[in-house]
Amino acid sequence: MPTASTVIGQLAPDFELPGSGGKGVKLSDYRGSRVLLYFYPKDLTSSCSTQACDFRDKHMEFEGLNTVILGVSPDPLKQHDKFIAKYGLPFQLLSDVEHLVAETYGVWQQKQMYGKQYMGIVRSTFLIDENGILVHEWRGLRVKGHIEAALNYIREQAEQS
Repeated sequence: MPTASTVIGQLAPDFELPGSGGKGVKLSDYRGSRVLLYFYPKDLTSSCSTQACDFRDKHMEFEGLNTVILGVSPDPLKQHDKFIAKYGLPFQLLSDVEHLVAETYGVWQQKQMYGKQYMGIVRSTFLIDENGILVHEWRGLRVKGHIEAALNYIREQAEQS
């Protein structure tokens, strides 16, 4: 299993990935805004669709807190486009086909389903502040209640600053 190079309180690892809409997206392009970077296993699956729709439904609240949502999975852009169109997702989805960014963030791990082992994304979310510093992470999370928990955490951070 690769070692995560993410440390709370330090600069989040920068990256550039192809994004929905066909343009490259760099994490550092979002300096000045908080970034909620979420990694999910696969477009158009039950839990991933629920998670994306929960983010969609709270998108305006995140935006009001100067927070950009970026979703990352190993799916190709064509699949992301279908996912965005089907659910009306108002945020960027990034394609990490080679799972290099997932490895950097330590979310590409061995998993098991129906007795078979395989490598895949462990559902995780990272909060990066306006200066590019990793301030919080939720690893191996469950979808239910996560988006609300992340929103509440960001609200608390905003009130303290």
